[in-house]
Amino acid sequence: MLYLLVTLTSVVSLLYFYFTRTFNYWKDRNVPGPKPLPFFGNLKETTLRRKHAAVVFKSIYDAYPNEKVVGVYRMTTPCLLLRDLDVIKHVMIKDFDMFVDRGVEFSKEGLGVNLFHADGDTWKVLRNRFTPVFTSGKLRNMLYLMIERGDHFVDYVENLRAKKSEQPIHVLVQKFTMATISACAFGLDLDEDMYQVLNKIDKMIFTANYSNELDMMYPGILKKFNGSIFPKYVNTFFDNLAQTVVKQRGGMPTNRKDFMDLILALRQQKTIEGTKKMDNDKLRIVELTDTVIAAQAFVFYAAGYETSASTMTYLFYELAKHPEIQDKVIAEIDEVVKRHNGEISYDCLNEMTYLQQVFDETLRKYPIIDPLQRNAQMDYTIPGTNVTVKKGQTVLVNPMGIHYDPKHYPNPEKFDPERFSPENEKDRHSCAYMPFGTGPRNCIGMRFAKVQSRVCVVKFLSKFRVEPSRNTPNVLDYDPMRLVLFPKGGIHLNVICR
Repeated sequence: MLYLLVTLTSVVSLLYFYFTRTFNYWKDRNVPGPKPLPFFGNLKETTLRRKHAAVVFKSIYDAYPNEKVVGVYRMTTPCLLLRDLDVIKHVMIKDFDMFVDRGVEFSKEGLGVNLFHADGDTWKVLRNRFTPVFTSGKLRNMLYLMIERGDHFVDYVENLRAKKSEQPIHVLVQKFTMATISACAFGLDLDEDMYQVLNKIDKMIFTANYSNELDMMYPGILKKFNGSIFPKYVNTFFDNLAQTVVKQRGGMPTNRKDFMDLILALRQQKTIEGTKKMDNDKLRIVELTDTVIAAQAFVFYAAGYETSASTMTYLFYELAKHPEIQDKVIAEIDEVVKRHNGEISYDCLNEMTYLQQVFDETLRKYPIIDPLQRNAQMDYTIPGTNVTVKKGQTVLVNPMGIHYDPKHYPNPEKFDPERFSPENEKDRHSCAYMPFGTGPRNCIGMRFAKVQSRVCVVKFLSKFRVEPSRNTPNVLDYDPMRLVLFPKGGIHLNVICR
């Protein structure tokens, strides 16, 4: 019995030592930060799925109002939370080449070579080649597809609303964004069976699993052992999707000029090359295999529908709570559409400046992707401090903390679109607003998301209003099981005909 007790005590002591072995890292370097817990570091509430990561990091951000940087531990791994906007500007923009990686790498066969997660060299080649998909000219060409889906969406909502005025808003707008991205990126029309499959895929992509925590504990382990953060089903689905579209188009680009057309045009070249800034830069080449094509299909699809759907859910929620703002948005929509003879065009959408302010304020209050992260390519001393980030270490930015900081946004809990009027916006720090990230590795689909979302809102508010229902929450709680910032239980609103 004594032997068993001694053995057990020794094992527990060894485990305790192992899971706390790094916890003096920031203290030894005089970097302030919250006290870590064995195994969890500073992420106990996130790891146990009690709180969303954005909320956890916001609490750390708020606890150190006078610090430029805060030392944190993701599990047992020391990382640095950046608070100061000038520091963030250096890392994300000025010194971007030293922080080009996001620091989440996994198997290339498991969709890991997608544009969001790819390592810096691969990302540079892909970004350069895929940026033309999102020019204003390309978006103008896609607009008719969005408008058609918007008309179908309004009919769909009307049929549901006629039976019951209270509706789950996210489920509604997700139907629109899924249809839009399928049409604009892949030339596909969705039927009800496909929606069911995509809803299954949605849960697999955006439900938190412990592969992320494993990679935090042992950075690089997923890539080393050829693991993925997504189930095999997701990988197979996007492999098949890409191959189906390629086959439908005979392996050649058509005149649709959509995402898959660009892929097919590049596919003819077999490989794609990056641009060289300097003559002595190494030439970066990516072979455009079926695996690479599937990975891009995955990221364009997943990012293209979910971020917009969640943003519009919050937007309608705020309009329901603030009918005076909703009245102003509706009046602008009616006036601008009338001026364009009832037609929605690219220019028409751009003239809806107050609606854009409402979008911007929605994303201030509800930054969908949080935290942002970058990995150091070499040792880097944080400007204005004596703190050095070592090569391979991760730095984090918490948009929610910044967006709710009274120094940047007085009375931050208030929903106030006037914050984004030209006169109020002009003197604001460029890194005080980061719903799409910032710098060269910001969201490539930002312009697409804005156009897609505005089409949906304009179509919807041209016919309906939203009001709180008896199930509309007064205060939102964020779902810790959802990777993006998502309201727990969704948001139900009454949809009323105008």
